[in-house]
This record gives sequence, C-alpha cells and structure tokens, in this order.
Amino acid sequence: MSTILSLAPQNVWKHFYALTQIPRPSGHMERITEFLINFGKNLGLESFVDNAGNVIIRKPATPGMENRKGVILQAHMDMVPQKNNDTVHDFVNDPIQTYIDGDWVKAKGTTLGADNGMGVAAIMAVLESTDLKHGPLEALITKDEETGMYGAFGLQADTLNGEILLNLDSEDEGELYIGCAGGMDVTATIEYKEVEAEKEDIALQVTLKGLRGGHSGMEINTGRANANKLMVRFLREAVASCEARLASWQGGNMRNAIPREATAVITIPAENEADVLDLVTYCEKLFNEEFSAIETPITFKAERVELPVGAVPEEIQDNFIDAVFACQNGVMRMIPTIPDTVETSSNLAIVEIGGGKASIKILARSSSDSMKECLTTSLESCFSMAGMKVEMSGGYSGWQPNIDSPILQAMKHSYKQQFGVEPAVKVIHAGLECGIIGAIVPGLDMISFGPTLRSPHSPDERAYIPTVQKFYDFLVATLEQTPAKV
Repeated sequence: MSTILSLAPQNVWKHFYALTQIPRPSGHMERITEFLINFGKNLGLESFVDNAGNVIIRKPATPGMENRKGVILQAHMDMVPQKNNDTVHDFVNDPIQTYIDGDWVKAKGTTLGADNGMGVAAIMAVLESTDLKHGPLEALITKDEETGMYGAFGLQADTLNGEILLNLDSEDEGELYIGCAGGMDVTATIEYKEVEAEKEDIALQVTLKGLRGGHSGMEINTGRANANKLMVRFLREAVASCEARLASWQGGNMRNAIPREATAVITIPAENEADVLDLVTYCEKLFNEEFSAIETPITFKAERVELPVGAVPEEIQDNFIDAVFACQNGVMRMIPTIPDTVETSSNLAIVEIGGGKASIKILARSSSDSMKECLTTSLESCFSMAGMKVEMSGGYSGWQPNIDSPILQAMKHSYKQQFGVEPAVKVIHAGLECGIIGAIVPGLDMISFGPTLRSPHSPDERAYIPTVQKFYDFLVATLEQTPAKV
C-alpha cells in the first residue's frame, strides 16, 4: 500500500488506491456510487445520481475563470472482472491487490481496474484541488460502461451544462483521440431437448487456458488467440474422427474481452480414449506453434469426469460446431484512409451450450455504419443457417472525428508547449462513450486521452507509472487553457 501511495502524482495515486479497495465489477455499482457521492458532498460540491445511475459532481469556476467554456470530465466507474484460473478472488466482495513491477503497476492475478479507475482518480484529484485554475467543471462518472455503456445510453440531454467533454478513458499517453468505432451486440440462441448419453461411453473434460486475452477493441489487431476458435477446431476433429458427442461447452465471459479460456465435456466410446488424448496433445502442440510469437504457453488438457446424463442432439451439435467454426472473428477490414487503424472487427466472445440451451455472444465493431451493418448481417446469416435465433441489441454509432475542433487545437498547442513534441491525433477502434454522449448532447467538443495502459480486460492489465504524471499535468494545463465562451 505505501508503495502505491508514494507514486507521483500522489493526489492521483491515492484516489486510485482508494478505488481498488471498493469492489466495482460491472453490474455492482452500489458501493462505488455511494463512495463517489460522499466524496463530492464532503468537498461541499453539488453531487447527485441521475436516473441512469451516473454520478454527477459540479465544481464552480475558480475566480477569474468564470468566462471559460464549461468542461465535462468524463470516465466510467465500473471495471472488467477477469482473473487467472488459479487466482482466488471474489470481485463483488474482495479489493484488488496491487503491486509495482518496475515501471508498471499491476494486480495479483486479476484485472487492475486502471480502465477506467485512472480516469476517475484524476477527476477526483481535480475536484479536490484548491490551487488549480479552471472554468466551470462537471464530473460525469458513468455506470456499467463495460457491459453495454448503460449509463451513457441513459443520460438525459438536459443533465449536462458544459460545452467541452474530456473523456479520460484512452490508453496511450501522448495520443489524442477524436473518433471511435460504433458497436453492436449480436446474440444467437437455440433451445433443444437433450438426448441420453450412451451408458457404455466415458466422459472427458477438455480445458484450454493460458491465453493472453485482452480488450476486444484495443487488441483485436494483435493476432491473439481466441479460446473459442481454438476449442472448436478440436471439437470438430474429435466429432469427425473419434465419435465424440458434445455434452457442454463454455468459453469466455464478457463481450468486450477476447476469450482466454474454454472448457468442454464430451462423451466417447471407451476404446477411443487414447485417440482423443493424442488429439488433445497434438492440438496443444499445434496451437503453441501457431501462436508462439504472440501467446504465452497455451495449455490444453483432458481428464475423465462423471458421465453426464444428457448430451446435445447430433444435428444441433454439428450445426453449432459448424457455425462457430465459420463465424467471423478478428479484424475484418482496416480503415482505407488510415491503413494502420482497424475499421471493422468481430469478437466471438462467449460460447455456451449444455442443459438444453445454447447461446453465442459477439461484439461487432466498426467506425463505418455501413460496414457494421455488413458484418452483423454476415453474422446473422451464419447462425441463422444453424437454425439459431439471432438478435441485435445495444447498437451505437461511431464518433465521427472533427479535425477543426477548437479544444483539439488548444490541446495540441498545450502538449507541444509542455513536452516539446506534437501529440498524435487518432481514431480509436474501441468503443468510447463519446459517441453515445455526443448523440444525446449534440454540439459537444470532445477529446479522449489518458495514461498508458496495457492489456485491459485481462489479468495482465497494467498501468505505466511515468505516464500518469504526464497525463495529469496535461489535464491540468488543458483546464487552465480552456477557451473562453464566445
């Protein structure tokens, strides 16, 4: 604890540490909401929760800055709950255990919550400070961003007064984001009546783990393995060559996280056990060869388990496996005018089948509405052919960049003045709340930036310590140099 609290800037790290002590996985916002409201009220600031569950805290302009445009400081309060398979951690009740590894802050076997705890901590530092110069400020800390941006979607247009929105949810210091991808949740489901497993058969549970996973927007272009895509390769061959029958399969647990682990239970004739075990060994070796430059060692193991009562009917099984095998996953297209930036991608995030129900959950992203429609139609076609019901939900448009943004010009000048180099101006493939908020409150001048984070949405998540000071100093300078009202 003392090590984290001694990091610079201390006024940011102390608040970040406080946030790590409050369990705040998506869907469990009660304690963090109460904490933030009490924080604002203890500072004597107007603090309230809106109808969508967002926390809003208002701080008046400092003397002489009343004529500046109002600034909305925006971040989200929830974090992605991901942990290593051998880590014992209850995200609803346990605090995050942090430690320092060289220039990085990490968590012990879990996600760190720097996405977006660093943004919230910086906002808290600004609200608490008594020596900063700034115009009228509003903190907008949204709920449940990671599972569907529900707080942003529920925002009412008349809640906010500011003209400039600074989103503190980007993950590369020195980069200013002026646009982002839109997204759509694609869900395919089917119900079936289980068939009785052959009593002479045996059951094996196959477990795939050790993958790096990561953020399905930020790291979809890194070529990391998808646990569901690897598992389906094994299952298809086991069914075709070893008379395997699928009893259950579970892979992944969040739409916006590249799935790191998958487990399936299959039944096979006892005389085919050796062949299946050889196939498991072969696949483990093959997967490690294919991803040796990208993944840490992948483990793929099988063990005998009790024979399940029921199995998936053969036709459902075959169609399901074929559909998962055919499903678009990863980068579909880069932005033609910005070749190093992903335009359209799909994350085959969650696969579940067993007990008479099956579902597949995918997050489709694109900065082009037409390509997003093309992708989602492709996915719908894939699963419809397997007899599954396909539903689209949670759709949001991308945030279209404005290179003539006044606050962008001011921030570029400020960054060059502070650090001697020009900041990079980019469009991000991840979904930011800016797109949704900008649609609800038209005319907002918006920029997203933040300190450097790596591997958010996975237990490898880490924050690069030297960039936190630069990020905060840049935020402070931006507030001091906010343009005046016209």
